[in-house]
Amino acid sequence: MNSKLKRIAVALAALAVAASSHAQPAWPAARPITLIVPFSAGGSVDVAARLVAQRLGERLKQSVVIENLGGAGGTIGVAKAAALPPDGYTLVMGADSPVAIARLINPAAVRYDALRDLAPVGLVNTAPMVLVARPGLPANTLGDVIRLARSQPGKLSYATSGVGTVLHLAMELIKDRAGVFITHVPYSGGAQIVTDVVGNQVDLALLVSVTATPNVQSRKLKAIAVTGGKRLATLPDVPTVAETPGFKGYDVVTWTGLFAPAHTPPAIVERLNRELNEVLRSDDMRARMQEQGAVGGSGSAAEFAAFVQREQERYAVIVRKANIKE
Repeated sequence: MNSKLKRIAVALAALAVAASSHAQPAWPAARPITLIVPFSAGGSVDVAARLVAQRLGERLKQSVVIENLGGAGGTIGVAKAAALPPDGYTLVMGADSPVAIARLINPAAVRYDALRDLAPVGLVNTAPMVLVARPGLPANTLGDVIRLARSQPGKLSYATSGVGTVLHLAMELIKDRAGVFITHVPYSGGAQIVTDVVGNQVDLALLVSVTATPNVQSRKLKAIAVTGGKRLATLPDVPTVAETPGFKGYDVVTWTGLFAPAHTPPAIVERLNRELNEVLRSDDMRARMQEQGAVGGSGSAAEFAAFVQREQERYAVIVRKANIKE
């Protein structure tokens, strides 16, 4: 082929690529991105999702539409996301329980495997929980609670938002390390838990920090300990569980992360991760997260995938030792 024919061939190839690009716009310009929130509107995961969706859409110059699909502890929404095409137009705001715990508790009902069926994009936030007590309980520290539980085996009770939640597992780990028995009372939501602990129907409860903080500050509930590795800025006088003798290294937090269906093209996952990290680094987002008692995430998609795997392995040990089933 002479040089003139080569130039013509190159020009025709370039035109073909341009025509193809015009006919099939590159992601994400073709249509809005749907962000599935596997919980009802108004909860902590939904609030985080809406904050991220708005700012992520601004950075991508594309609409990010929230779809709330609650039910079955978040597993319905996660299952739907896992089954949708991996084209970059579906994301899911996953959380610890439906992503890394649910299948351990009820493998017959939870058919998806998060490590196989989802593509981790990035960690959005982490937040500690707070162990609280009814005002009249004769215990002010975790050490006091353990001594009381040992002196009255089986008489103390604690509430969480459900069997197999990270709150349930966090308390079961405390019980295991202390060698005590405290009866679990599962609820369907935090509001009723607060009412019943204040009303002396339940002795203790594990609550997410955003729910616990105002109730502790108003003295409706008595804070015993924070489950994370550091004290909460909003409750600086409340020690961590790890500060109690015998609990060195204890650090259990709730977490939320962004996922796509498995096999989403790596270039799309990397772009989403990059933009998500920029969103989370903004001063405004950091301030909003702190209001929720949370800390924004960071890191690569691969680092988030490794985090999810470590969390699932740790939860599996707790579930097996406590014989948690649903």
